[in-house]
Amino acid sequence: MIKFLCLGSGSSGNCYFLKTEETSILIDAGIPVRTLKKTLRDYGFSLEAVEGIFITHDHADHIKAVGNLANDMGKLIYATEKVHIGINNNYCTTSKVTEPSRRYLYKGETTQIGDLRITPFEVSHDSSDCVGYTIEQGDLTFCLSTDVGEVTPTVAKAIEAANYLVLEANHDEEMLQHGPYPAYLKGRIRSSRGHLSNHQCASALITYASPKLKQVWLCHLSEENNHPELARKTIEGDLRGYGIVVGVDFNLEVLNRQTPTGIFDLE
Repeated sequence: MIKFLCLGSGSSGNCYFLKTEETSILIDAGIPVRTLKKTLRDYGFSLEAVEGIFITHDHADHIKAVGNLANDMGKLIYATEKVHIGINNNYCTTSKVTEPSRRYLYKGETTQIGDLRITPFEVSHDSSDCVGYTIEQGDLTFCLSTDVGEVTPTVAKAIEAANYLVLEANHDEEMLQHGPYPAYLKGRIRSSRGHLSNHQCASALITYASPKLKQVWLCHLSEENNHPELARKTIEGDLRGYGIVVGVDFNLEVLNRQTPTGIFDLE
């Protein structure tokens, strides 16, 4: 069994916690260390027990706390070489990650942490580099793919393998079109190095989800260009049009932007 807790998912800060009986890890660390400690403690977990922090990419909402976690708490930071460089070049990381705390990942190569097998895969996004993660324990496969410009073959393969899936549903296309963002930012979000819309997320599930998929969590919803119920209803409707029924074929939930979503037991 893996316990899964989302501490935050969105432009205000991203952080995901995974724990087995043997191993605890974080994916991304975009929330303050004090908040991270308190939230884990409130749920009966410990930041001190976390064995590694795996970073998807070097945008501020994913890395704000990594320097402090590395330097003040001795945590190991796992990322690709380009992401490590990007972390230390980012204005938000006033405490830089020094070489002894860096662990280098290579896309498609698996790292073993305790009883977890963790494999990064390439994701298209406008950062220095970007990965998603497939995490395996025994026959259980968890996949997280956030900040996804387009569903590439590597992302599709990860979706196909997943029993449990965290996938971006960033924006509603009409809300983005008629919203307050300037044209250049709208173009960036829509691009193949931007973010997935609700319809694009649904299309990925329709095309690539396998019968072994049990649960999907929608992540990284835009505060200005989406709404949790709109995302859920849009995706449920698109799935239904292809004969896929949420609650029957797999469950679907929306992760909160700024507050914990609660503990999920994956088995």
